[in-house]
Amino acid sequence: MIEEGKKAPAFKCVDDKGNSVALSDFKGQPVVLYYYPKDDTPGCTKEAIGFTEKLPEFDALGAAILGVSKDTVAKHTKFKDKHGLKITLLSDEDGALCEKFGVWVEKKNYGRTYMGIERSTFLIDGSGKIRKIWRKVRVNGHVDAVLQELQNSAT
Repeated sequence: MIEEGKKAPAFKCVDDKGNSVALSDFKGQPVVLYYYPKDDTPGCTKEAIGFTEKLPEFDALGAAILGVSKDTVAKHTKFKDKHGLKITLLSDEDGALCEKFGVWVEKKNYGRTYMGIERSTFLIDGSGKIRKIWRKVRVNGHVDAVLQELQNSAT
C-alpha cells in the first residue's frame, strides 16, 4: 500500500516523446507525479496548464513534473501541442503504473459505476520516498498546494 514516508514504487514507462522514463532517472531530485483521467477534458486541461504555468517555480526547486494517464503517446503529443504544455506526460496504456499507485479505482457518475483514474498527486523526494499524497484532487488551487508543500519541504 502506498503511504507517506514509504518508498515510492519503482516504475518505467514511455513519455510523450516516446522515450523510456523511470523513477530512478530522477534520483536526487523531487518528483511531482500526478495522475489525471483523460487528455483534453476540462479539468485535466486546467490542471496541466496550471502545472505548465508554474513550471519555472517548480524548476527553481529542482522538481520534475510528470503527468500520468492511460492515453497513448500520440494523444499526449496532440494534447501538449494544442495547449502549449511544457510538462512531461507519461503514457500508462496498460494501467500498470496506475495499479502500482492505487489510483485505478471504481468510480460513480450519474448512477453509473465504472473503473477509472482517481485524480491523485504524489510528491516524491530525492531519495524516492513519498513526502505527500493528495487523493480525490479538486483542480482549483491544487497546483499551488503542491508547490507550497514542495517549498515547505525544501526549507
